[in-house]
Amino acid sequence: MPQTPARARSGFTGWHMTVILTAFFGVVFVVNFTMAHLAIATFTGEVVDNGYVASQHFNQWLDEAARERALGWSASVTHNADGTVAVVLAGAGSQTATLSAIAWRRLDTGDVRRQAIAFAAGGAGHFRSRSRLDAGGWRLRLTAIAGNRQWHAMASL
Repeated sequence: MPQTPARARSGFTGWHMTVILTAFFGVVFVVNFTMAHLAIATFTGEVVDNGYVASQHFNQWLDEAARERALGWSASVTHNADGTVAVVLAGAGSQTATLSAIAWRRLDTGDVRRQAIAFAAGGAGHFRSRSRLDAGGWRLRLTAIAGNRQWHAMASL
């Protein structure tokens, strides 16, 4: 019996299309899964509990910010070698203020702990933290109160 030559496959077939579609959607799935995982793993929490309720207080927050700017206070913040935080408040009336802060890590560090910091007054607007912070990546929300005046500032260490 004579043998017939095997039919040579040439051109674009259904198998080619199947491989292309499978590879395409596989890449899309892997990229989406990776991005979703990174977004969830690096987000440390909510900015506000309820956006609608927060929006109802927005004008009040703007008024408070204007009052704080009118005080003319400023802060210089340094992280000392011993782990304490030094703050120098400047501006009329800021020397009689009491100072406190909340410290937390930047989002890229992955550390979600918040730490309250109390300060001891050193006179003439100088303050030193009573607790220590380890090095790197801290954000501080400072709160200074002098009489009925209140002032907030953000700082990075």
